Amino acid sequence: MAADNEYVQKGTLYVCGTPIGNLEDMTFRAIKVLEGVDLIAAEDTRRTIKLLNYFRINNRIESYHEHNESKKAKGLIKLLKEGKAIALVSDAGMPGISDPGQILIRHAIEEGIEVVPVPGPTAAVSALVVSGLDTGKFVFEGFLARKGRERKEQLERIAAEPRTIIIYESPYRLKESLKELQAYINNRKIALVRELTKIHEEKLYGDISSVLSEIGDREIRGEIVIVIEGNKTGPADNNILDEMDILTHVKLYMDQGKSKKEAIKKVAEERAIPKSRVYKEAIAIDVDNGKDI
Repeated sequence: MAADNEYVQKGTLYVCGTPIGNLEDMTFRAIKVLEGVDLIAAEDTRRTIKLLNYFRINNRIESYHEHNESKKAKGLIKLLKEGKAIALVSDAGMPGISDPGQILIRHAIEEGIEVVPVPGPTAAVSALVVSGLDTGKFVFEGFLARKGRERKEQLERIAAEPRTIIIYESPYRLKESLKELQAYINNRKIALVRELTKIHEEKLYGDISSVLSEIGDREIRGEIVIVIEGNKTGPADNNILDEMDILTHVKLYMDQGKSKKEAIKKVAEERAIPKSRVYKEAIAIDVDNGKDI
């Protein structure tokens, strides 16, 4: 072990949050864990080495990223079962949140290995709390799908979602995505937050039209979080039913906690169509929240 300390136990996987920009956001506990484990599995070793150097941490480090995580997970599990302590870190924020980590964590749990979170900054929640939008209930959609039916269904889901929605977006696709979102959510409020905790941190508030106008022709850089006001009117009044297919509509209500039977009834009422027609579409859904229809 790199250094004996009270923060690290043998055979344990530590999921460590790291700063999303400002290195001073690193927690004292995270520093002690990174000092004390036998190995640090990092999404990008070059970025993690800069972090370790800043806090004068000298420890063994290996790469663990989206292209090698399935293969690397097996070797890391073997080390954990041998009693080694391992810290998992991503480039920034919490591993597993739009970053590698889920595969290793899942395997560790399946093998009965202790998995311990070491909390740290997360861009999604940080953006949410400064958005000015409802924080009581929210959903995280990660990055928008690139194209095709998957993207269309995701946009439909966002348009109908009553809770506050958080998404990530690339600066290269930002303006295109905002314009596409506008077609689905109309004039609902958003908060566009970029470069959180960094020198050029910026927050833009308003509807999509006003945010696009404020951006203008300037080039946008850095990591971006978009927080979107939830739908307060309901699908029937949101002018999206013509584009939302029946199956997506049923899944929307099931995601909100309704049984399949309840969702079918609600969709049939809103679309003014027979329940039998909705049932024929919804038969493709295998799980009915534990209930039969």
